[in-house]
Amino acid sequence: MPQGYDYERLLDRAFASVPELANENVDFKIPQVDSIVQGSKTILRNFSQIADVARRNPADIAKYLSKEFAAPASTDDQKLTINARVQQQVLNERIKKYFEVYVVCRECHKPDTHIEETSRGYVTLVCEACGARYTIKRS
Repeated sequence: MPQGYDYERLLDRAFASVPELANENVDFKIPQVDSIVQGSKTILRNFSQIADVARRNPADIAKYLSKEFAAPASTDDQKLTINARVQQQVLNERIKKYFEVYVVCRECHKPDTHIEETSRGYVTLVCEACGARYTIKRS
């Protein structure tokens, strides 16, 4: 090591030259489910808002939730109807899981993603912010 340089000074100099990382996307929040149970059905009243925030096709999210609850689901206007009694807390957990798997990037944790199908039939989650690509299961 050259004269006059010690590890601590070199480390301080290196950290000083590293740019500050941008703050996480604090504006992004997974919407809380607004649901009601009517008889043996559960209605998500803010389903279109959830699909808009996810930037995904509402039919894909409905299909995912239908599989998760092993019950038929249908969309109409702004709502999703699941033919099963589901507690709001459980719905919030499943929506959060959907966002973690199909929306939020695993590298930069931003929701700026889209889904692509490759020529070989794979489904890939592509992050528009950092460029990361992940193979995912079909929803």
